[in-house]
Parts: sequence; C-alpha cells; structure tokens
Amino acid sequence: MKKVSFFVFAVAASLLLALTGCGKDKEVSTSGKDEESNGKTLRIVTDANYAPFEFLEGDKVVGFDIDFITAVAKEAGYDPKVESVGWDPIFVEIESKRADVAVSAITVNDKRKQTYDFSVPYFLSTNKILVPEKSDIKSGNDLKGKVIAVQTGTTGQAAVEKLIGENNKNIKKFENNNLAIQELLQKGAAAVVADNTVVEEYVKNNPDQKLKVVEDSTAFNKEFYGLMFPKGSELKDDFDKAVNAIYENGKYAEIYKEWFGIEPDVETLKAQQ
Repeated sequence: MKKVSFFVFAVAASLLLALTGCGKDKEVSTSGKDEESNGKTLRIVTDANYAPFEFLEGDKVVGFDIDFITAVAKEAGYDPKVESVGWDPIFVEIESKRADVAVSAITVNDKRKQTYDFSVPYFLSTNKILVPEKSDIKSGNDLKGKVIAVQTGTTGQAAVEKLIGENNKNIKKFENNNLAIQELLQKGAAAVVADNTVVEEYVKNNPDQKLKVVEDSTAFNKEFYGLMFPKGSELKDDFDKAVNAIYENGKYAEIYKEWFGIEPDVETLKAQQ
C-alpha cells in the first residue's frame, strides 16, 4: 500500500532524529497547508517513531493514528494540532494537562487508568516476537535465557518481564522500537517483542533482512488501544461519541483499509465498550 511503503524511510528518519534531536519536542503539521479553523484547537501529542501508526514523512506526522484522530476530532467539532514529543513525555504532558489528548498506539490497562482517562477502544492488537528467519525461538517460553529488545514503558516490555522476570538482565530497553529492531539486526538481541502490526509491517517491507514473526496467543493477551486524556477531561464523552460515529458511518473502516488492506473487526471493538 502506498502509505505503508514509507515505513523504511520512517525507520531511517526516526533513527536520525534519535541521534540528533533527542530530548527536543518537535511540532509538526498533519497537512501540507494551513486550514481554516472549524472549532476549538486541541493540542494532541504522539511519538512519531511507531510506523505504521505514527511516523515522520518529511516535516509531517503521518500514520493510521493520525488519520484516525483527525477524523474523530473533526467529527467531534475540534481542530487537531499534533505534536511529536516522544513516548515518555506523552504521559507527562497529559498528566500535567499541558496537552488535551494523546494518540500513540497506547494500550488501555488498569494501571494507566488510575492516572489517565481513555476513550472507547479503537484498535485491537497483541504482542508478537520478531526474530531472524533461522531462529529457534518458536514461543514465548523460548525467550527464556535469550536477550530480548523492547521499547521501554510499553506492554511489550511488561509482557517480556512477565515471562522471564522483571529485573532480568537479558531485557534490553530502548527509547523506541526502531532502535530495538536495529539491536536485533546487529545481533545484540535474539528477539524483539512489540505490537503485531509494527513487527508484521516491518517484515513485509524489509524482506532482505530475513526476519519472521512468531505468534504465541498463550503468552500474549489481546490488547486494545485508546485515546488518552487527563483525568476528568470533559473531552472524553465528545470523543467517545465521535469514535462510535465513524464506526457507524464507515470512515473508520475506510482509514483502516487504506493503511492495512483488510476490513477492521469493528464489532469486537464495540463489544469492549
């Protein structure tokens, strides 16, 4: 698909940013031109190092999440202003109420719900294992005794810690999954554990690197992404209604198929509400 073909570029660009711009917030446009405001402008934060959900294409943040939040915000009557601030800063910006909404493939879980509010689910995901084609890793149990690369602060990290121990020295933590994958390619790790869409798209778009994806539904549970708000945000109800509206009018399916080439399981998402 046209948009996903930018994945390799996004990896290279994000690595360059990690080396030259670490620690700086980057404000970027989600379109190539200024648009007339139709409502209240919202500051929306993301981490543009997670293709195909959010990544940089030139000076713009693009990806499934960006198209999704743009459609939802428009449906709710708001204008989105998206900024890429990095993964950990997303949570700081929302908790401190310096940002209105976060969208960055954020899994909804009980721990996060203690500090933040979340929209109804908008994406179904699970963690999978990325390994070289000749790897003997065939399940989550096979990760024991191996060096595993993960993105810090993610459910991928939590899943690996559950399997091999929270303080296991074999868990290598990185600022983003692009760096974790590079560690695998440089043979500094035996596997990467991350969301299925990320690793599957990477393998599809980089066949020369001879990697494969290992699925283990017994080791990794289903996860659901949600939009994240400051605790007590008045925006939650508006966005919940807007998410359901684009489920019903077909806009969500249109965006999903454009990025992933298949129909979304909207009924499963709606059943989680």
